[in-house]
Amino acid sequence: MSKIKLIAIDMDGTLLNDQQVISPENKAAIKAADAAGIQVVLASGRPLNGLRKYLEELNLWSEEHYTITFNGALVQENKTNATILEHTIPFETFQTFYDLSKTLNIHIHAEDKNAMYTPNKDINRYTVLESALVDLPLFYRPLAEFEPTHRFSKVMMIDDPKLISAAGPKIPEALHDQYYIVNSTPYFIEVMNKNVSKGNAIAELASYLNIQQDEIMAIGDERNDLTMLEYAGTGVAMGNAVPQVKAIANKHTTDNNESGVGKAIQTIL
Repeated sequence: MSKIKLIAIDMDGTLLNDQQVISPENKAAIKAADAAGIQVVLASGRPLNGLRKYLEELNLWSEEHYTITFNGALVQENKTNATILEHTIPFETFQTFYDLSKTLNIHIHAEDKNAMYTPNKDINRYTVLESALVDLPLFYRPLAEFEPTHRFSKVMMIDDPKLISAAGPKIPEALHDQYYIVNSTPYFIEVMNKNVSKGNAIAELASYLNIQQDEIMAIGDERNDLTMLEYAGTGVAMGNAVPQVKAIANKHTTDNNESGVGKAIQTIL
């Protein structure tokens, strides 16, 4: 195995246990990797502000440390918030999926770097929960009040898991051809720029840092982690990973409640 120089780690279901906490074993392993000069990169669907407390806890909230946010729509330098790369979607996309959401009878919101916006007067409880989870302020705003030039990191169709499960197959294939659409949790479907994926973000960040593909380890559990595990020279599936992730990973570890991340990192330290 080549010497690992970058470790990309998913958050929910991977680094965090079911209580949304980083275990002492995970924390110690990440700090040891950082001390060894390995670039540790959190890769999440959350915005940077929603990850700051974890980055501070891991001593990663500093310059020359980087985070992949919005599932790869953004790569930012921690603390300075400097944007290393960005793939956004236009206002027209929000309009398209808002019209579709009305047809499918589900709720919707969109996010940029600074806030979350919903055109639904009856704001869905999952949108409220998501706002609290990722630490983005939530605003009700009819589409007519947006500037046509407004761009978003992602659009999310969000609702009760049964409604989302029924809605997914009804999204026209033409839209799948135009956008990156992923059902990363049971209660939402994310819509992003076609160039967005955790895998692409890691590839672009690695190029920026002059790190080779076989010098990368990626650890994840869900379908939105597939691209980064496929790209990385060492792809690690959590014990609680979905079958698709386990199938493409070349290494496996324990689940998120058994400090699987820490155990995986220890194998390279």
